Amino acid sequence: MFYENKIWFANTEDGSRIGMLPQMANRHGLVAGATGTGKTVTLKILAETFSEMGVPVFMADVKGDIAGMMKAGEDSEDMQKRIERFGLADKNFKYQGYPVTFWDIYGENGIPLRTTISEMGPLLLARILDLNELQSDILSIVFKIADDNDLLLIDTKDLKAMLNYVSANNKEFAALYGKMSPVSIAAILRAVVALEVAGGDKFFGETAIDVKDWFTTGSEGKGMITILDSESLINNGRLYSTFLLWMLSELFETLPEVGDLDKPKMVFFFDEAHLLFKGAPQALLDKIEQVVKLIRSKGVGVYFCTQNPRDIPDSVLAQLGNKIQHGLRAYTPSDQKAVKAAAQSFRENPAFDTYEAILNLGTAEAVVSVLDEDGIPTVAEKVFILPPQSRMGSISESERQSAIKGSVLYTKYAEYHDPDSAYEFLMRKGLEDEAAAEKAREEAEAEKQRAKEEAAAEKARAKEEAAAERQKKRTAKTIGNSVVGTVGREVGKTVGGKFGRFGKLLGGNLGASLGRGILSTLFKL
Repeated sequence: MFYENKIWFANTEDGSRIGMLPQMANRHGLVAGATGTGKTVTLKILAETFSEMGVPVFMADVKGDIAGMMKAGEDSEDMQKRIERFGLADKNFKYQGYPVTFWDIYGENGIPLRTTISEMGPLLLARILDLNELQSDILSIVFKIADDNDLLLIDTKDLKAMLNYVSANNKEFAALYGKMSPVSIAAILRAVVALEVAGGDKFFGETAIDVKDWFTTGSEGKGMITILDSESLINNGRLYSTFLLWMLSELFETLPEVGDLDKPKMVFFFDEAHLLFKGAPQALLDKIEQVVKLIRSKGVGVYFCTQNPRDIPDSVLAQLGNKIQHGLRAYTPSDQKAVKAAAQSFRENPAFDTYEAILNLGTAEAVVSVLDEDGIPTVAEKVFILPPQSRMGSISESERQSAIKGSVLYTKYAEYHDPDSAYEFLMRKGLEDEAAAEKAREEAEAEKQRAKEEAAAEKARAKEEAAAERQKKRTAKTIGNSVVGTVGREVGKTVGGKFGRFGKLLGGNLGASLGRGILSTLFKL
């Protein structure tokens, strides 16, 4: 509840009210505790109060029970006892619902929530794909090639087309971008296909979410509570955690610097926060730490919810000024060490042993410390968490669908759009290249055929000329023989008539000689 200008969420055993100062709410916080100790109720109390203050809230609904915040709570004997115990009857406590917008990466239990491959970037995408260092570097180069060629990477088919294009033209890119192993590119491609199977084909696309659309209020000026349905998403912890980190990064890059405000511009609650850090490379941990440190100046508060504080890296844990520690169980030496570490993170209260208190906390009980006016953590207090004003359980499917389709953002994001991007460009380029190659093949074949035909014609002409030459020689020879015979006979007759037998012989030789001279002349012609 928002009471006396404080975010009132608990009472001490003597009835003193414990709450956060609105101006310190963007110094981030931690809600930790074992399963069943009341973390979800605490998250709902805080979210309800921020909404009452007009502050938009983002929450990940891992178990499906946060959705009930859209409906007013129901009275019961137990609730009446709690209302009386906390003295809520005269503090304007009333059962009420809160403005809620449901989102879902898979588009089933909320408005489809999408982003693009380009907006996700190679660093976070490499985490989703679980790439090694070499593969991550190659993915960054592929993004660089896409940027240099003005190719938009919107969805997974764009990324696959780009990977195939780079692999096919590897030698051409090597001079400018370095060698990229086709084997590594193939490994990245397989990882992208696996991401599609896990729902990545629905998450990446247009219309991409504009995080500014979450900075809205509902009826009566209450801050809009944006709920991401994560019951299915949590099964893919890497996609879940990377999306949350991308969202923080997007906010950090989008929002202007505002400094210290009277109250946050928006508050984020990250349930199952350990998934953000599990298996994350150092570069990613550094990115998380940077965002958590600096996003406060953007007016955004971040609250991590996890089972054990040791799930959060020390560098991040040190940035969380408001702490609500529910009960922890210590069944092993390792568990005992974790509880001691959690206890030591609080300023000691001489009234009780923090370590023992954490071990013996019941449901809806906690050890807390918040920041005072000077930003200094208060001493640890053992408290009892207030009951929520909204419904404790979930909602029906018809109630959910009515809320989804009744949202003013539904028409903006419901439909999937497939703009002209890298896939379409490379498909056209492939068809154009194939057409050009086919045309070149046809021209080469035609040229080859022309050369073949010309060679055949030349051969035929040569053959005809050779035949004509042979015929010419045969004709000349025939004529020559005829002339020789005729001339020889005539000369022989003439000379023989005058000189007898000797004259015939002389005349024949003379005729033959004359005939050969004539024949030689004919051949020359």
